[in-house]
Amino acid sequence: MLETVLQGILLGGLYTLFALGQSLMFGVMRLTNTAQGDFIILGAFAVIAGTTLFGDAPLLITLAVLPVAFGFGYALQRYVLNGTLGKDPLPSLVVTFGLSIVIQNLLLEVFSADPRSIETGGLNTQGLRIGEYLSLGVLPLIVLAIALVATGALQWLFANTALGRSFRAVSDDREIAELMGLNAKKVYALATAIAFVLIAVAGALQGMRTTVSPSDGPLLLLFAFEAVIIGGMGSFWGTLAGAMILGITQQIGFRLDPGWGIWMGHLVFLLVLVLRPQGLFPKTRG
Repeated sequence: MLETVLQGILLGGLYTLFALGQSLMFGVMRLTNTAQGDFIILGAFAVIAGTTLFGDAPLLITLAVLPVAFGFGYALQRYVLNGTLGKDPLPSLVVTFGLSIVIQNLLLEVFSADPRSIETGGLNTQGLRIGEYLSLGVLPLIVLAIALVATGALQWLFANTALGRSFRAVSDDREIAELMGLNAKKVYALATAIAFVLIAVAGALQGMRTTVSPSDGPLLLLFAFEAVIIGGMGSFWGTLAGAMILGITQQIGFRLDPGWGIWMGHLVFLLVLVLRPQGLFPKTRG
């Protein structure tokens, strides 16, 4: 049982990275990005393409992809998604759903449907032995550490910086924030740019951990959405906790029966949605 819980925590670290970008975008703009999973897969394939063109240096390629992801997220929000924001959530849902379809078909056209992975020089198979019977993967431990750092960094950004105060201001009341001199569209674009950096990191780590294919996006979106809902929309520490709950529940399900893992995660999500639809934790305020 201890090994099951630990493996669930490690899996929750990956789900945290899937979900943080979604949590940030909803917390600042009330925008649900239905293309989140496909952007994660796009990030993975960007690193795969980079390693194919420039050699097996996944860490350097990932670092090179991050500023591209930042610029892409900024431009996407500033020139596309800002026009969909408003009291009606349907336009943003339709546009991001359309982006999801475009990304999937683009990846199928360029890379075909064959699963691929990012070569890590054996890192994804290395284990750290703890005691006589327990062994934890080195790559999942690295993923968990990155997830904790990313969550803490977002919390610090919101609580202790002028940019974080701008995020909170436009989230609370856009009109008042603009009367105080803030450019809400620019603030939204910066939030999405940061979210896309997290998405690129998540994609690279997913590609290092396992194989990815162009059709994987919807399942990753589901995991991200469940983690955010369980923890509470817009709460970073809540997203972390929700991802941990989801990961542990899935691992317990897998231990009981190989076909039960994903199903048990969905069941916990449904229970939270019915009993506490606002999530387990309040929105991040600093």
